[in-house]
Amino acid sequence: MASSTAGVPKTAPLPFPLRRKPLLLLSTLLRLTLLLYGLYQDTHSPLKYTDIDYSVFTSAASLVSRHRSPYDRPTYRYTPLLAWLLYPTALPHLNGLLFHSGKLLFAGADIFAGRAMLAVLARAGVGEGFAARIVAAAWLLNPMVAVISTRGSAEGLLGMLVTGMVWDVLEGRIIYAGVLLGVATHLKIYPVIYSLSIALYLAPQAGSASQSKVDWIRAQVSATRVKFFGAAAVAFVWLNALMYGVYGWDFIEHTFLYHVRRLDHRHNFSPYATLLYQASARAGSVLGTDAEKLQDGGFVLEGGLGEVHRLAFVPQLLLSAVLIPLVLVRGGDSRRLGATMMIQTWAFVAFNKVCTSQYFVWYVCLLPFYLPGSVALRRPVVGVTLLGLWLGGQAIWLNAAYQLEFLGKATFVPELWVASLGFFAVNVGILWLFVLDVAGWEEGGGETSKVKVR
Repeated sequence: MASSTAGVPKTAPLPFPLRRKPLLLLSTLLRLTLLLYGLYQDTHSPLKYTDIDYSVFTSAASLVSRHRSPYDRPTYRYTPLLAWLLYPTALPHLNGLLFHSGKLLFAGADIFAGRAMLAVLARAGVGEGFAARIVAAAWLLNPMVAVISTRGSAEGLLGMLVTGMVWDVLEGRIIYAGVLLGVATHLKIYPVIYSLSIALYLAPQAGSASQSKVDWIRAQVSATRVKFFGAAAVAFVWLNALMYGVYGWDFIEHTFLYHVRRLDHRHNFSPYATLLYQASARAGSVLGTDAEKLQDGGFVLEGGLGEVHRLAFVPQLLLSAVLIPLVLVRGGDSRRLGATMMIQTWAFVAFNKVCTSQYFVWYVCLLPFYLPGSVALRRPVVGVTLLGLWLGGQAIWLNAAYQLEFLGKATFVPELWVASLGFFAVNVGILWLFVLDVAGWEEGGGETSKVKVR
């Protein structure tokens, strides 16, 4: 009797490195290798591998271990929860190796985020092999991502929470997803921009044409939405109330209010950076040679134009939190949800008055949700061009910044300012292409039928 499988083509097995467990293992080995290399470089080189932010985190954790406030550490501008998570770094055990346990935490968050990305792409119908290639290239085996986490940057925690939230939303674990949004927003306020996208994704079924306005309004307050936003609110309020109860106004000031009026001007790709330099000089926080370079640059703005950076949040939030979700999200369309969240984050970072390279991780962790079926992969020339423009814009800016900070040249204007405007223009152009691309996707997943390859 003939086999029931006769004539059915066999699917070629995935190459070993592209299977889920080997890929996660490879990404773990990459990060462990970088951690060990970082220990060596910190010991033998004057140029340290460990990020200065990690020193701030661990100093705050040390203060917490001695029952003091983490805000006794100057420049600690984060929730105390981060210092609590890094409490083991203050313990003297294992010959001081526990000092680096925070880096293991951040690297582990990277790995979990990668696992969530693979699950989300599988849920969206993307072929396993193709999904593995995307996640490996964009995140798990991306040297930039691995270096950032193993140097001690906490951005991987946000990546884990945000990708985990998307995974839970798509799998119907609504309360868990809401809790993750609340925790992520407590750590850093920007994930709140995803609220409208998720609300639109959780849209109720369309009512009849004869449905009254009152019934339509009641339908919008669906049980699913109430569960999600209720869980998010409880998690956010509970964490904030706990931290306020322990640390008082210092918590509000350094975790939230500081970031509204911050004047960070170093390592800032934003076109507002030069204005922030000038504002810092007026406030007395730019001293000595920096102030002289600013004056030598001949760039002085007086009056309202010099304070325009204070309104930076208006176009930023209008675009990232409202307009992009309204244009792109469709109820129940998982492909559009992930892609839209990536585009929102891209807009938020591009229009932020402080834009550092670590912020790029915020949208890179969502990039795998956009790439399948995107114009960047459908037309490789477009993808390579966009990547070249993005990297080239950074290179031009870094050259001007190097001349300023290391060679002592007054490159504020025109070099650094023009480079910032150029990089901003590149980001806005790419953003516009992303929006047009996703807006053209078909309902129910767009181009997913074109990317189910192994």
